[in-house]
Amino acid sequence: MALRLLIEPLVRAALIEDLGRAGDITSEAIVPRAARVEAVIAARQPGVLAGLDAALLAFELTEPDLRIEPLSADGQRVARGTVVARIAGPARGVLAAERTALNLLSRASGVATATRALVDAIAGSKARIVCTRKTTPGLRILEKEAVRLGGGANHRFGLDDAMLIKDNHLALAGGVKPALERARAGAGHLVKIELEVDTLDQLAEALEVGVDAVLLDNMDPPTLREAVAMVGGRAITEASGRISPQTVAAVAATGVDLISSGWITHSAPILDLGLDIAG
Repeated sequence: MALRLLIEPLVRAALIEDLGRAGDITSEAIVPRAARVEAVIAARQPGVLAGLDAALLAFELTEPDLRIEPLSADGQRVARGTVVARIAGPARGVLAAERTALNLLSRASGVATATRALVDAIAGSKARIVCTRKTTPGLRILEKEAVRLGGGANHRFGLDDAMLIKDNHLALAGGVKPALERARAGAGHLVKIELEVDTLDQLAEALEVGVDAVLLDNMDPPTLREAVAMVGGRAITEASGRISPQTVAAVAATGVDLISSGWITHSAPILDLGLDIAG
């Protein structure tokens, strides 16, 4: 999992959002201060686990006296009923952190499970599944880590670590050639430049100027196959647009290097995990 330094702020923010100004007023009114419990977190459906470190950190930050024992590892496939962690200690602390922990765990595990579905669907091809910036605000590091745990790879993390020239950039720059020339002039020596193209004519112009990668947007498989042949290894090829478990195998068969999917982060269903108190 990502360094605690990176995930702790988002876990704290999620806890603050839930606990509000007065904390868990229901549990504090009903549950005796001295009450202690033993609880387990278990999968209620099969999938790929992710976000366990963040979930357990939510319990730790809420109640330092809890005894927390992970029983599974992020990236592991879990079956229905698999117990992924055990927690024991003050009951109020368990209840106060429960929803935040499960929200983070279920969300990340859903992303990892969706990613694995795409990865499994293209097994045997050279293509790799990559994510996009279509992530939940505030949870990007958690969701991009979940993509890796599901067998995928990460696209850029933000606007500052690579150049991706899209259709609006082309419109404002006046076309493919001026956009690429300006990008090349402004890029540092370690910065990669990728260009989104909608047509084979745009692709031909990009290859003439030179580019590190091309994003072949919303092209059907025959057009993708032609585009890959045109590139001929001179740039990394990335297919994007309407990628799903039903369409991804046909896209991979065209020979593209990467297949980017926004679905795995913006529309993946959660993986259902729950917390049960023993007895």
